[in-house]
Amino acid sequence: MSHDTRTLLNDIEGHLLLAATRVEGRTAATRFTAPLHWLTDAQREEVERRFETEYLTLAHTSWQRTATRAAELRHEYENTYRGLRRRLLACCLLGGAAMTAMTVALLLM
Repeated sequence: MSHDTRTLLNDIEGHLLLAATRVEGRTAATRFTAPLHWLTDAQREEVERRFETEYLTLAHTSWQRTATRAAELRHEYENTYRGLRRRLLACCLLGGAAMTAMTVALLLM
Protein backbone atom coordinates (compact mmCIF):
# COMPACT_ATOMS: atom_id res chain seq x y z
CA MET A 1 0.00 0.00 0.00
CA SER A 2 1.42 3.36 -1.01
CA HIS A 3 2.12 6.19 1.40
CA ASP A 4 -0.60 8.36 -0.20
CA THR A 5 -3.19 5.61 0.14
CA ARG A 6 -2.24 4.99 3.76
CA THR A 7 -2.48 8.74 4.47
CA LEU A 8 -5.89 8.94 2.80
CA LEU A 9 -7.18 5.96 4.78
CA ASN A 10 -5.86 7.48 8.02
CA ASP A 11 -7.62 10.77 7.21
CA ILE A 12 -10.89 8.98 6.48
CA GLU A 13 -10.59 6.97 9.67
CA GLY A 14 -9.92 10.17 11.62
CA HIS A 15 -12.99 11.88 10.16
CA LEU A 16 -15.16 8.86 10.94
CA LEU A 17 -13.82 8.72 14.49
CA LEU A 18 -14.51 12.43 14.97
CA ALA A 19 -18.04 12.09 13.56
CA ALA A 20 -18.77 9.15 15.88
CA THR A 21 -17.41 11.10 18.84
CA ARG A 22 -19.60 14.09 17.96
CA VAL A 23 -22.66 11.81 17.95
CA GLU A 24 -21.59 10.34 21.30
CA GLY A 25 -21.14 13.86 22.67
CA ARG A 26 -24.57 14.98 21.46
CA THR A 27 -26.18 11.84 22.89
CA ALA A 28 -24.45 12.33 26.24
CA ALA A 29 -25.45 16.00 26.27
CA THR A 30 -29.08 15.11 25.63
CA ARG A 31 -29.00 12.52 28.44
CA PHE A 32 -27.37 15.09 30.73
CA THR A 33 -30.00 17.78 30.13
CA ALA A 34 -33.04 15.45 30.07
CA PRO A 35 -33.73 15.64 33.82
CA LEU A 36 -33.16 19.41 33.93
CA HIS A 37 -36.80 20.34 33.29
CA TRP A 38 -36.43 23.94 34.48
CA LEU A 39 -34.19 24.88 31.55
CA THR A 40 -35.69 26.82 28.69
CA ASP A 41 -35.15 25.46 25.19
CA ALA A 42 -32.44 28.07 24.55
CA GLN A 43 -30.70 27.23 27.83
CA ARG A 44 -30.94 23.52 27.12
CA GLU A 45 -29.40 24.00 23.67
CA GLU A 46 -26.59 26.11 25.17
CA VAL A 47 -25.84 23.52 27.86
CA GLU A 48 -25.89 20.73 25.29
CA ARG A 49 -23.60 22.70 22.95
CA ARG A 50 -21.12 23.36 25.77
CA PHE A 51 -21.32 19.77 26.96
CA GLU A 52 -20.62 18.48 23.45
CA THR A 53 -17.68 20.88 23.08
CA GLU A 54 -16.23 19.75 26.40
CA TYR A 55 -16.80 16.11 25.43
CA LEU A 56 -14.87 16.61 22.18
CA THR A 57 -12.08 18.43 24.01
CA LEU A 58 -11.73 15.60 26.52
CA ALA A 59 -11.76 13.01 23.72
CA HIS A 60 -9.08 14.96 21.83
CA THR A 61 -6.92 15.19 24.96
CA SER A 62 -7.33 11.47 25.52
CA TRP A 63 -6.38 10.72 21.91
CA GLN A 64 -3.29 12.94 22.21
CA ARG A 65 -2.23 11.19 25.42
CA THR A 66 -2.74 7.80 23.78
CA ALA A 67 -0.74 8.81 20.70
CA THR A 68 2.08 10.18 22.85
CA ARG A 69 2.21 7.01 24.92
CA ALA A 70 2.11 4.85 21.78
CA ALA A 71 5.10 6.75 20.38
CA GLU A 72 6.97 6.28 23.67
CA LEU A 73 6.23 2.56 23.70
CA ARG A 74 7.23 2.22 20.07
CA HIS A 75 10.57 3.89 20.84
CA GLU A 76 11.13 1.63 23.87
CA TYR A 77 10.27 -1.54 21.93
CA GLU A 78 12.45 -0.54 18.99
CA ASN A 79 15.39 0.03 21.34
CA THR A 80 14.77 -3.31 23.04
CA TYR A 81 14.50 -5.05 19.66
CA ARG A 82 17.77 -3.51 18.48
CA GLY A 83 19.48 -4.65 21.70
CA LEU A 84 18.15 -8.18 21.32
CA ARG A 85 19.20 -8.26 17.67
CA ARG A 86 22.74 -7.16 18.63
CA ARG A 87 22.93 -9.85 21.32
CA LEU A 88 21.70 -12.51 18.91
CA LEU A 89 24.26 -11.46 16.32
CA ALA A 90 27.00 -11.53 18.98
CA CYS A 91 25.93 -15.04 20.06
CA CYS A 92 25.87 -16.24 16.45
CA LEU A 93 29.33 -14.80 15.78
CA LEU A 94 30.65 -16.27 19.03
CA GLY A 95 29.09 -19.65 18.20
CA GLY A 96 30.55 -19.53 14.69
CA ALA A 97 33.97 -18.64 16.08
CA ALA A 98 33.73 -21.50 18.59
CA MET A 99 32.74 -23.95 15.86
CA THR A 100 35.60 -22.75 13.67
CA ALA A 101 38.06 -23.12 16.56
CA MET A 102 36.81 -26.64 17.29
CA THR A 103 37.05 -27.60 13.62
CA VAL A 104 40.60 -26.26 13.41
CA ALA A 105 41.51 -28.06 16.62
CA LEU A 106 40.08 -31.36 15.31
CA LEU A 107 41.92 -30.96 11.99
CA LEU A 108 45.21 -30.31 13.74
CA MET A 109 44.96 -33.44 15.87
